[in-house]
Amino acid sequence: MYKIVRKELLADKIYLMDVVAPRVASSCLPGQFVIVKMDEEGERIPLTICDYDREKETITIVFQTVGASTTRMADLNVGDSFMDFVGPLGIPSELCEEKNLEETKKKNIVFIAGGVGTAPVYPQVKWLKEHGVETTVIMGSRTKDLLFFTKEMEEVAANLYITTDDGSFGFHGMGTNQLQALYDEGKRFDWCVAIGPMIMMKFVCKLTKELNIPTTVSMNPIMVDGTGMCGACRLIVGDEVKFACVDGPEFDGFKVDFDLAMQRQAQYKSEEGRKLLELQEGKTHHGGCGHCAEGGEN
Repeated sequence: MYKIVRKELLADKIYLMDVVAPRVASSCLPGQFVIVKMDEEGERIPLTICDYDREKETITIVFQTVGASTTRMADLNVGDSFMDFVGPLGIPSELCEEKNLEETKKKNIVFIAGGVGTAPVYPQVKWLKEHGVETTVIMGSRTKDLLFFTKEMEEVAANLYITTDDGSFGFHGMGTNQLQALYDEGKRFDWCVAIGPMIMMKFVCKLTKELNIPTTVSMNPIMVDGTGMCGACRLIVGDEVKFACVDGPEFDGFKVDFDLAMQRQAQYKSEEGRKLLELQEGKTHHGGCGHCAEGGEN
């Protein structure tokens, strides 16, 4: 069992929890995630590792209540426990690996965080600051009431720009509007990392391609098993089939087929849609396991 030792309401329907998970805390890096399960009947929920403390053996997760499972999770309190807390899963951020540090130090990096995408951006920016890399961060939200981690991000980012769609705080507009404004002022970047809703990342990539800024995105499709075998997080990246849980979650944003990913995510929510995807995708639906081609049964 994995005990909750801290819980906070960060913004409307957005919660933070610190969970004691020694094995995950001992080896995780920014960019990775966990899959949690509350009890025997609970759904498996993938969550980004927002922060970690190796000494306290804790992992920080941030989530937004969007359905029955996350609403149930929001009812948990300090002293309650998760039955499963599996991780670290996925590949760490390329920018946050010491083997790449000297090259990373040469880059002028901008992060664009949309909504709850602030949670996975924070540990990367924090790690980079601790290793001598200064970054620019653009944090976007629909409205002021949904902003969180503004003070924390201000402490680790060399430059922080906050935007709201409705103009209730900071720059009036979206993250792409702020990036364009910085570009118009003469600021230039060598690399962009965009994390947030798929539609937001799609339009960030559209702009950064025009501005010739290589861009990394963190894909957040539906995940179930975290091993690539369920077929839920299947993506097309360039001409290849990839699975966000094992090949990502980060990918070259210019190669991701966002339209297909969004269509597929909506389709995967129904049983009929899942069966149709199994039929259409054949052997590549379940990570190349071949089960779909043998009749479509898991």
